[in-house]
Amino acid sequence: MTTQGIDFSKLSLQDALDLAILIEEQAQERYEEFTQQMELHHTPDAATFFRHMAQNEAKHGAELSKRRTRLFADAPRRVKASMLWDVEAPEYDEARALMTPRQAMQTALRSEEKAHAFFVAVLPQIADPDVKALFEELRDEEVEHQDLVKTELAKLPPGPDVNPDDYADEPVGQ
Repeated sequence: MTTQGIDFSKLSLQDALDLAILIEEQAQERYEEFTQQMELHHTPDAATFFRHMAQNEAKHGAELSKRRTRLFADAPRRVKASMLWDVEAPEYDEARALMTPRQAMQTALRSEEKAHAFFVAVLPQIADPDVKALFEELRDEEVEHQDLVKTELAKLPPGPDVNPDDYADEPVGQ
């Protein structure tokens, strides 16, 4: 996770909301990409879970957008998507052909943990009390999201997942 050109000590509430919205949009887009990859690789259970995560990110982003509009109407964004990278979105290399639901959920859990770590790391830099309150709320929501993913993981039957390497073809001479 990285951010560029964001001085968290001077972040306004409008900018903080815009940042939070962008984080949700980026995660939603990545989950949508993963959904498409899993569908392409005929792993519908992982695709279904990633679709569910994309919908969750979209819902959270919409809630933040409503809040932003209520407070700041249509004021232009000063925070740009290019200023952040993978704050909550899963890493690109997390997606695997023949991904199991457990692996998909573990990917989502790592992403929620990464987002929580981001908010924990930037909170000491926040000066504005409204921004601090928003980031504390977002930090706490990431814990709730982790708990939701853990609940889904607990519903899976015990046992080893399928190892995609079991289906890999051995190298052959040319």
